Amino acid sequence: MKFISLLGATGSIGTQTLDIIRKNPDHYGLVAMTAGKNIELTRKIIAEFAPQFVSVQEKADCEQLQSEFPRTTLAYGVDGLIEAAVHHKADFVLNAVMGSVGLEPTLMAIEAGKTIGLANKETLVTAGHIVMEAAKRKQVSILPVDSEHSAIFQCLNGERTGTVSRLILTASGGSFRDLTRKELEQVTLQQALAHPNWSMGSKITIDSATMMNKGLEVIEAFWLFGIPYDQIEVVLHRESIIHSMVEYHDSSVIAQLGSPDMRVPIQYALSFPERLPLQAGESLDLVKIGKLHFEEMDTERFPCLRFAYEAGKIGGSMPTVLNAANEVAVNQFLNGKISFLMIENLIEKALTHHQNIKYPDLRTIREVDSETRNYVHSLSL
Repeated sequence: MKFISLLGATGSIGTQTLDIIRKNPDHYGLVAMTAGKNIELTRKIIAEFAPQFVSVQEKADCEQLQSEFPRTTLAYGVDGLIEAAVHHKADFVLNAVMGSVGLEPTLMAIEAGKTIGLANKETLVTAGHIVMEAAKRKQVSILPVDSEHSAIFQCLNGERTGTVSRLILTASGGSFRDLTRKELEQVTLQQALAHPNWSMGSKITIDSATMMNKGLEVIEAFWLFGIPYDQIEVVLHRESIIHSMVEYHDSSVIAQLGSPDMRVPIQYALSFPERLPLQAGESLDLVKIGKLHFEEMDTERFPCLRFAYEAGKIGGSMPTVLNAANEVAVNQFLNGKISFLMIENLIEKALTHHQNIKYPDLRTIREVDSETRNYVHSLSL
């Protein structure tokens, strides 16, 4: 039995993780969880899974749930998030929260010796050098949950990274992959949230439309697998059947394929090094699909991908700026305060404005993150 602490239980990754736990009661148990403001769903999860510890975002919600579930320990805020990450009974922490708020609980979970399932890109983008050093020092495994990084992880299994020629991340192209730059000037929020292949949270869906999601994944791949940026490529693949590929120096290419179902990489991380049957999973029918298509990525069309490569190669505090600026800009778009193309404009201004710090410690990263958010807010007023 593997005991799970699930950070972000009410989000897209969180609810799919709960489905896996639900269908594998002999393998997994939920002992701790965190949620944001979706208290109705939180209430249902507590009633079904009976976790020992639950943290929510607001104090009032915490007090209300405590009165309803007196046998459950309740907490709230950042302290509650960290407490869930280091819960004494949990041996696996799945970080599925959204944004840079996932960094500190990840670091605390590493220090507590927990195995980490990482679905929070921002943790490695913001402070990859700190996170990976801590994981190495504590001999803690960080297992990727994103479909692309899980695919690469599986393709690398049993191989030596020294024999890798390229990592090839695939990208669906998002909601606007067929629109011109001119057409993007008039797109709406509703259009942006209509992803062609995947069912995801609103922030990730917008990141997919700008291609920032893939940019963050490039930086994440750099830290997870130790492969230089010049050997990490992105290819447009409309069907989202090949989730990513690895080319070796003998020219062999190993790819991981599957239907677009996030439960596959989630369960692989949970069960690693074993594989469990995925109940109700859809088998891949290549004959039915017939054809797979691939196109070169256009970084003029998708400048956010270019920003990510540039920030990653510069390193230091620049990826922190990239992530913070993107989070604020996307939130402004989701709230109807800026246009879609203003997202990339605000990110570029933040990157240009920032004076890079080569080796930021955690305190510096927090300061840069806060300063960047304030700067981007001031630009979008």
